[in-house]
Amino acid sequence: MVSLQTPVCDFGWKAVDFDLPGIDGRRYSLADVRGPNGLLVMFICNHCPYVKAVRERLVRDCRELTEYGIRSIAIMSNDPSEYPEDSFENMAQVAREFDYPFPYVQDATQAIAKAYGAVCTPDFFGFNARLELQYRGRLDASRKETAPADARRDLFEAMVQVARTGAGPAEQIPSMGCSIKWKGA
Repeated sequence: MVSLQTPVCDFGWKAVDFDLPGIDGRRYSLADVRGPNGLLVMFICNHCPYVKAVRERLVRDCRELTEYGIRSIAIMSNDPSEYPEDSFENMAQVAREFDYPFPYVQDATQAIAKAYGAVCTPDFFGFNARLELQYRGRLDASRKETAPADARRDLFEAMVQVARTGAGPAEQIPSMGCSIKWKGA
């Protein structure tokens, strides 16, 4: 398992459209998931200890962000032939178990992860209402272990600011996680 950090936020970069199958049988595009005040695109998976450490907080924060007009989508881009825990069937099971309040979709070709420049799980892309990137940082201080309950909610606070002002914070701490499991790598 290779641990990577995300690059610095490229403020203003425009969200790339997609058409991906969800675990609920529907297909999702950017237009289907954007909120009136923004969108959080998350690259996650099932097997990564960094994702497992924040799943409950991710669900909490995404639920609360809807109150600010921010919607969310989770994209799984890993190669499930090498990581069976990340199979489509297991995606559906994990989404039910943790009651994901957002679409959980599969990027089987890995084209969307490449288009976004995703490097790890979790990798967060927070966009404003104009779908311009304003946040590319961590959820909180969690790593492979969950941070203390009173840890600062970096992603949540940043996305509330995006919802209110259209701009993300200038200072952002990169997310850290397992490398995306690329096909043929």
